[in-house]
Amino acid sequence: MKKIFKNKYFLLRHGKNIHQTAKKDFFYDYPDDNPPCELIEEGIKEVENAGAILKSKAINLIISSDIFRTKQTAEIIAKIIDYNKDNIKYDSGLRDINWGIYSGKEQKEGWSFYDDDALKRFDIAPEGGESWQECQQRMIDILERLEKENVDKNILIISHGDPLWLLEGYILGKSKIELSKEMSGHIKTGEVREF
Repeated sequence: MKKIFKNKYFLLRHGKNIHQTAKKDFFYDYPDDNPPCELIEEGIKEVENAGAILKSKAINLIISSDIFRTKQTAEIIAKIIDYNKDNIKYDSGLRDINWGIYSGKEQKEGWSFYDDDALKRFDIAPEGGESWQECQQRMIDILERLEKENVDKNILIISHGDPLWLLEGYILGKSKIELSKEMSGHIKTGEVREF
C-alpha cells in the first residue's frame, strides 16, 4: 500500500557519468572512484532538463548525497530553480549502495556472489558492504527524519540508482519480492519522480 506523507517528494538520480557509458560493467568504488566520477556532457544536459521540470515545483529543500556526481547535480539544479546553493543539505546517508569487497570490480563478480538471485541481495551483504535491506533502511530513516522536521514542503532528494529505487519501493509499499522482480524500474540518470 502506498504511503501517505506530510510533504511532497521529488526523487532525482544524478546525471550520466562514465559508469553508465565506458565503465557500465563495473561497480563504483565506495564511496566514489578516485578521481571522483563527474557528469559527462550528456549527464549535464539530463540534469538541466530535470531542472526545467523542477523550476515550477516550488522546491523548499534540496537534500543530496555528498558524492561528487550528486553534488554537481544538486548545484546545477539549484542554479536553474534559483535555490541558494549554500542551503543544499548534503547527507552521507544518501550515498550509493556499498558493494564492499566488490566495489570497483566487474559487476558479474558481485552478482556471482548471489548466484544471480536478486532476492538474496536483500538479506545478505557482501563482505564490508551492505544488503539492499540495509540500504533501504538508511533511505527510510532519512525520509522519516524529513517527515518529522517538515510539513507541507516540496523536498528534492538527489541520490543514486539503487537507493532511490529502494526508497521508491518503500513509498509505493512494494515487497522485496516485487522489487526483486522489477529491477528494471530503476530511476534513470537525470530522471525526476514525484510522490
